[in-house]
Amino acid sequence: MERENVWLKYGEAEQRELTELAEAYRQYLSAAKTERECVKEAVKLARKAGYRSLQEVMDAGEKLSAGDRVYGECMGKALALFQIGEEPLEMGMNLLGAHIDSPRLDLKQNPLYEDTEQALLDTHYYGGIKKYQWVALPLALHGVVAKKDGTSVDVVIGEADSDPVVGISDLLAHLSGEQMEKKARLVIEGEDLNVLVGSRPAKTEEEDKKELVKKTILSILKEKYGMEEEDFLSAEIEVVPAGQARDFGLDRSMIMGYGQDDRICAFTSLIAMLEAGSLKKTGVCLLVDKEEIGSMGATGMHSRFFENTVAEIMGLCGQYSELGLRRALARSRMLSSDVSAAYDPNYPNVFEKKNSAYMGRGLVFNKYTGSRGKSGSNDASAEYMAAVRRIMDENQVAWQTAELGKVDVGGGGTIAYIMANYGMEVIDSGIAVLNMHAPWEIGSKADIYEAKKGYAAFLKDA
Repeated sequence: MERENVWLKYGEAEQRELTELAEAYRQYLSAAKTERECVKEAVKLARKAGYRSLQEVMDAGEKLSAGDRVYGECMGKALALFQIGEEPLEMGMNLLGAHIDSPRLDLKQNPLYEDTEQALLDTHYYGGIKKYQWVALPLALHGVVAKKDGTSVDVVIGEADSDPVVGISDLLAHLSGEQMEKKARLVIEGEDLNVLVGSRPAKTEEEDKKELVKKTILSILKEKYGMEEEDFLSAEIEVVPAGQARDFGLDRSMIMGYGQDDRICAFTSLIAMLEAGSLKKTGVCLLVDKEEIGSMGATGMHSRFFENTVAEIMGLCGQYSELGLRRALARSRMLSSDVSAAYDPNYPNVFEKKNSAYMGRGLVFNKYTGSRGKSGSNDASAEYMAAVRRIMDENQVAWQTAELGKVDVGGGGTIAYIMANYGMEVIDSGIAVLNMHAPWEIGSKADIYEAKKGYAAFLKDA
């Protein structure tokens, strides 16, 4: 059941739509490199599309009815958008869910130090990375500094053309004989991912001549952000690859950028939600944090954020009861959207060709994820898989099915099993990417286009 490359079926009109969507995505990917930035950009787009914050509606003492569009945030790192449908919420919702965190390096609480007249920042890596991939790259600093007076300031260094970049040094080939004998996971170890940020000592008349390079860095942070060294204690600063997402390939058929796991699914879900017409069932786009480290915490999928927000929505619709909330969750259907591994001809030994995802063949459905004996998997039912097939085919969406590599080779998980705990029907869906979890990942523009079409069809017809 080999699927046709979807590029072969596009006419001029579809090519134009595809190109416009891909460019909007490229810009979003370049602007939103952290979960906070993803939420900010998504809220900006949502408000342009007529969405209001849930808090605004509550403060105004208003009620919600069919057609209303609202969103709820959690700590600036998770977002749920709702378009109220014609049916009571108790009959269930159609959900698009994706995560907006990505593998990266986080600064430690006491990160700044000086060693041999070089200023460095100590980091702790976040999520599953190949640590050796993060050295000798231009890196940027993104995040927020919260101060004791209640104010906060956003930090972005390394993205503007006039900005400096930072990075992690690598051992030169001439001296790396011993290093090259190590296993790949030990070539660069976690405690060695120290970011070089300066080497110029501060000129001072003070008697204390210690750590003058560190003083230079602190003076720059003080001047630009009003930041003291102690403010690192209440900062969330992430180290990410510097630079914009780019068209990839001589034919410009792909996009290379940081964080496409899982912002490629988050963006397409968001756009499908914003462009939705009238809906029979309430439509939801849910963008959450912490998936890469187990979905824990207040902004992860294991929290009660989504459930609480649904309860508030039902209350504003005049439909809330505890039993009604449980029914609404259990009767919902969800596409848990996360990236799939695209077949890579450079590494054929880890893939099983008949059950692999291919770039350019459309939206990917993974009936199950997990590892080895389907451990940690949601494993969607046959009946739900059939319903999804019908929706995609009736709306002429290109789609394919896949597993994450050969049995016993590896595996991975998503937020699907967490939502399935409510009793709702959930299946993993997403877009095939190359270089998953590397600093720069690659996705197909055609698959972005088909995913948006598929998510729109699901909101309308599920």
